Amino acid sequence: MTADPSISSTQKQPWKLAFVFCFLVLLCDGADIGILAFTLSSLKLEFALTNVQAGALGSWSLFGMAIGGFFGGWACDRFGRVRVIVLATGMFSILSGFSGLVQSYEQFVTLRVIACLGLGSLYIATNTLMSEMVPTKHRTTVLAALMTGFTLGSLVITSVSAWIIPSYGWRTLYLLTFLPILLAVSMYFLVPEPQSWKDARALKLSGALDTLKKAENPYKAIMENPKHRIMFILWSMSSGLLLFGYFGVSNWLPSYLETELGIKFKEMALYMAGTYLTMMFAKVVAGFMADKIGRKIVFAFGTMGTALFIPILVYMHTPENIGWLMITFGFLYGIPYAINATYLTESFPTAIRGTAIGGAFNIGRLGSVIAPVAIGYMAMHNSIGAGLLLMAGAYFLCGLIPTLFIKEKQYDPQQA
Repeated sequence: MTADPSISSTQKQPWKLAFVFCFLVLLCDGADIGILAFTLSSLKLEFALTNVQAGALGSWSLFGMAIGGFFGGWACDRFGRVRVIVLATGMFSILSGFSGLVQSYEQFVTLRVIACLGLGSLYIATNTLMSEMVPTKHRTTVLAALMTGFTLGSLVITSVSAWIIPSYGWRTLYLLTFLPILLAVSMYFLVPEPQSWKDARALKLSGALDTLKKAENPYKAIMENPKHRIMFILWSMSSGLLLFGYFGVSNWLPSYLETELGIKFKEMALYMAGTYLTMMFAKVVAGFMADKIGRKIVFAFGTMGTALFIPILVYMHTPENIGWLMITFGFLYGIPYAINATYLTESFPTAIRGTAIGGAFNIGRLGSVIAPVAIGYMAMHNSIGAGLLLMAGAYFLCGLIPTLFIKEKQYDPQQA
């Protein structure tokens, strides 16, 4: 048979169109998560908040994202990957937009938590969708490139906030978040569900997948199978350690540079921007290398390399080398998130993949809530640098668990 030349590249390879939409969705996700940090001072002034109330907004956001991730993973298996992305994007877009119209702290908290249910679903849903659409030989490269969308969102909100808040106020920034609803509507009509999910769904409904037929609760199906249960526990532990380290470092590193290293705010912001850009580059390189030499070795290099480099950053910095140290740290820091999604999604079969990775990843997200508090406690009794060393330990254990116990490429996400 001769290929029809009128068929476009995206029709022959639908993952390319799906990638564009998922990249833009994660860009919006990263921007919306970062929006709270840039509007926190304005919210404190607007609603006369105490520091405890203001800090609680971050905790409520993480809580909403964790719950959203649990239900989002289950919904991916039940209703489809694309449908969950569309619904979650629409949810956070509308509710974040209306957050710009609230008249009280309580109203803002309520809308923020519900919006974060959608935000928390998107990491699971987008990575599951792309893992099932992209050929195995390119999977980690593509998923790593996908993760740069989240980092780019952080850079975008940094630039947009500096322009909008001084001139138009914090409410205008939230009103702009109505725009991703257009992305959700377009994706609903243009991106199909992956064929492997359709096949697995058909097998389940026909009764061919006996384990899942007997156990209507997918978490029960995971726990009843010894292999799936072990993988779920190991990935829950590794994800918890990864997110504990990530959120601890990301919340406190700017303060560490500014307060303990004495770097001026503008210079600190420049260093952080350079770190984000290096992270984006590192994710693409790491994804390419993981497809060439394996997921496990690159993941271990990134996690353990980050763990070993944090003490260098804390004890060996000087005014002359801090810029180069931050660039090197950003490169190592970006690697684990580039590999985690592929390594994790290939550890579970299609029928329970969304539930398994949603559960494992968000158990970790719940655990990560205490990381910023842990560094804060260390800072009160010692220093922020001492708290960062605690994060180094978390990163090392995060890499050690998969290295010793988790085989890569256990399942092909393109097979039912």
